[in-house]
Amino acid sequence: MFKSLFSTISIASDHAGYELKEFLKNYLINNNVSTIDLGPFEKKSVDYPDYAKKVANRVSSKRSEVGILVCGSGIGMSIAANKSYNVRAALCNDLKSSSLSRQHNNANIITMGARMLSKDKAVKIIKKFLTTKFDGGRHLRRIKKIK
Repeated sequence: MFKSLFSTISIASDHAGYELKEFLKNYLINNNVSTIDLGPFEKKSVDYPDYAKKVANRVSSKRSEVGILVCGSGIGMSIAANKSYNVRAALCNDLKSSSLSRQHNNANIITMGARMLSKDKAVKIIKKFLTTKFDGGRHLRRIKKIK
């Protein structure tokens, strides 16, 4: 059991990330973390930018505090999500990048590669992301320069 810093989390994937998305969603729900699944809802071929945009739009409009996106490598989702206003999507396939993305960059979307991670490692990375606070200070000044 863990306590997320965030009350609303949106999650989505493409076909390559579908199984890991479902696993992470169920893990979060089982730990009483409010999770909104934006699809897909079956493992058939889809275009990752469509799902990145769904999560990014919810985060950008503050209807969700943070988002989780999963594709094969995590790269495509990261690129697509970062096109949205006030979105800071970080590709995190290890614990250090997960914690630093929150501490220094105040990342509000984490992207992950299903082909890069075991389910157990992905859970650890998500837990780190959802429990790490933004350090603020000099980092806030830098974030304000990102538009």
